[in-house]
Amino acid sequence: MADTLIKVDLNGSAYDNDKIHNRWHPDIPIVEWVSPGDDFIIETVDWTGGQIKNDDDAADVRDVDLSQVHFLSGPVGIKGAQPGDLLVVEFLDVGAFPESQWGFNGFFSKKNGGGFLTEHFPEAQKSIWDFKGMFTQSRHVPGVSWAGLIHPGLIGCLPDHKMLNEWNTREKALYDTEPDRVPALATLPYAETAHMGRMKGDDAKKAAAEGARTVPPREHGGNCDIKDLSRGSTCYFPVYVEGGGLSMGDLHFSQGDGEITFCGAIEMAGWLHLRVNLIKGGMAKYGIKNPIFKPSPIKPEYKDHLIFEGISVDEGGKQHYLDVHIAYRQACLNAIEYLKKFGYSGAQAYAILGTAPVQGHISGVVDIPNACATLWLPTEIFDFDINPNAEGPKKFIDGKIDVPLAKDL
Repeated sequence: MADTLIKVDLNGSAYDNDKIHNRWHPDIPIVEWVSPGDDFIIETVDWTGGQIKNDDDAADVRDVDLSQVHFLSGPVGIKGAQPGDLLVVEFLDVGAFPESQWGFNGFFSKKNGGGFLTEHFPEAQKSIWDFKGMFTQSRHVPGVSWAGLIHPGLIGCLPDHKMLNEWNTREKALYDTEPDRVPALATLPYAETAHMGRMKGDDAKKAAAEGARTVPPREHGGNCDIKDLSRGSTCYFPVYVEGGGLSMGDLHFSQGDGEITFCGAIEMAGWLHLRVNLIKGGMAKYGIKNPIFKPSPIKPEYKDHLIFEGISVDEGGKQHYLDVHIAYRQACLNAIEYLKKFGYSGAQAYAILGTAPVQGHISGVVDIPNACATLWLPTEIFDFDINPNAEGPKKFIDGKIDVPLAKDL
């Protein structure tokens, strides 16, 4: 039986747990040490630290304090790990707590974080998803059910001081190009809500003022949101500080490629059973700058898809040059418009694309001026036929799909 090295209290505050932190900084103290070859269990809170409730009111999504997130369990030190090594992390198992068999998906308001399609969905909304063993359903999005692929959205090692400075410098330069933009171009250090684990006093204050926010993925891993990193997967993380400093959180029950609603998977609290090893000097041996991953051999088996195409022409008809971001946005919007013909609201369709195991593909980046991105929507997750036919779309059970997502009141 593996030891549980980090435990969490879902009824308490993440700030009261000194084995949790919400910033990246090389001086955050290691809270547990393990040896290469060891396996162990880590518990995590949801990425907001319990700010979102299992109810039908999205005011909590509207008012969520995004300067607090993400709450990560760790850092865990690996004995013998030195800068330049590769930390090998195997996901032996991952799951939800027996007492917390639910998760949430949300759209942040444009004024508080926004999302991939925030111009189309500017108001806060949320859906609650109940876990039924390996499957999930939502009272807010009827007519769909699918098998989950539980994974950590965020996992990585601590940066060194040089890397931290590089992150802050380049992201501040981007932010300064349009400082009044809503949502902002980058999330900069913000000491007021920082939780620096076991750091105390002046050291904690100094580190909080320069600690990198956990929002984006970076060279160390971080918030990659790769849906296939479930049980049976392996991650190879660059090591930048002695011991590595492995931290993790932001568990998802299920997610579509791109996590397009920002709070875009089915977010949950839970646990990971991990095994770690080291490849000494692995960064130089394999030319590693960013982590590499081996996906889980387990995934929902959906064989029939509708594939929606998008190109580098935005909603206003403006031509862009090989812009994959615009192309994938258009693929998502095309899928949403299609699902609306079956009785879903735009918000429900958006939630499906963020939470179901949809696949996103970069299908072409050479045929100027249009990149081609595609979204693969599994048809088997629906309780009714969504394939095109001569009779046209039939609304699900005569319009009974008209159950709204939770909105802020």
